[in-house]
Amino acid sequence: MISVADLLVDDRLPSNYFASDVYVRGTLELGLLENRRGDRLLALPSVLLKAIYDGLNNETGQATRLVLRNCGLWWGKNFYARFCEELSDYYKKPVADFSMAEFMQSFQECWRTHGWGQIHLDTDHHNQGFLVVSTQNSPFTAQVVQPQKPSGALEEGILQTFFSQLTGRDLFCVQTSCESLGADRNRFVLGIEGRLKSAIALVEAGQPHDAIMGVLTR
Repeated sequence: MISVADLLVDDRLPSNYFASDVYVRGTLELGLLENRRGDRLLALPSVLLKAIYDGLNNETGQATRLVLRNCGLWWGKNFYARFCEELSDYYKKPVADFSMAEFMQSFQECWRTHGWGQIHLDTDHHNQGFLVVSTQNSPFTAQVVQPQKPSGALEEGILQTFFSQLTGRDLFCVQTSCESLGADRNRFVLGIEGRLKSAIALVEAGQPHDAIMGVLTR
């Protein structure tokens, strides 16, 4: 029979590392937010996020989405590094030893706990060379960046860098539906850049996600 002591690792049982009730810690007196390792966290009120978007539109105009995307690329690179480091330190094994189910469960919980909404991975088109990532209740797309255009340029950059590092391939990301345009969720298609060029034009033409995937996978 397996004893409880045999299950203990360093006198503890690893649990959901990114569970919000234990991951986020605050000091009300000092107005500080930290994660369970003691790293500082930053809270961005929706009013501030809207002001940043408005400021970018005023200063950079049509280049706003490019600026946000580039910020996302930088953010995604650092986010991936921190995410893997925290997982490896807590579970005492390299991320390469995680099953994809374990990795994605931690990723989804991390995304939610940081206040970025819910995130899901759809591998239905994996054999055709595409991954579809969807997010809901995203604070980044709650504000319209530019009329009649998807507002998730920041998330595009984050997801592109994150999954490029995860898969070891140079991926590109295109947002094909957006909550700010009335869609039920934000959808992002990841694949080789050359194969996604047609998707960019279809998004600009206002084509729905399913129609875009039909063109990409035919």
